Amino acid sequence: MTDEIRAHLRAHFGRDPDVASVTFVGLQPIDVLRFGPDDDGVTSYVSVGGSRHAEGTPAEVAVSLRAGSVLKGLARSVAVLAAAPAVEGLVLTPDALVDLGQSLWQGAPFTAILLGRSEIQPVENMEFLQAIPITANEAAWVRLKGPDAMREAWRQDGVDVLDPARPAARPS
Repeated sequence: MTDEIRAHLRAHFGRDPDVASVTFVGLQPIDVLRFGPDDDGVTSYVSVGGSRHAEGTPAEVAVSLRAGSVLKGLARSVAVLAAAPAVEGLVLTPDALVDLGQSLWQGAPFTAILLGRSEIQPVENMEFLQAIPITANEAAWVRLKGPDAMREAWRQDGVDVLDPARPAARPS
């Protein structure tokens, strides 16, 4: 299945990726494919291999950001998130909040992610989930008010969730 996922992602992004492989004790390696930047300056990191450990609907994770350079540590964070169903017993679904408890990449203020539906189309019964990096305060807001309220606060505040240097939303 991983070969089908790779081919599907190459077709979606229209290019070959850079690949990082992350190994966890007792699991097969999880690859993180980095595509981009595209014409809009967006680079996407997508896991391949996490879906084989899913409890619910098999899913892979994608993080897309307007980053001018490689964000050191982000590929590992994407792999950790993709491995969470096998390692932590988490079920990755749209609207799930996952707090990794550490910066998603070196120097990032973001320590958690909010999952949503990805623009990448499913492959057979496996879906892709878009992971939006969020701060600890935004994660608290999601716990208090829910994911839709967070997305509305981003919209109202004009927050570009693709900007790796963005300020946190200040929902009221």
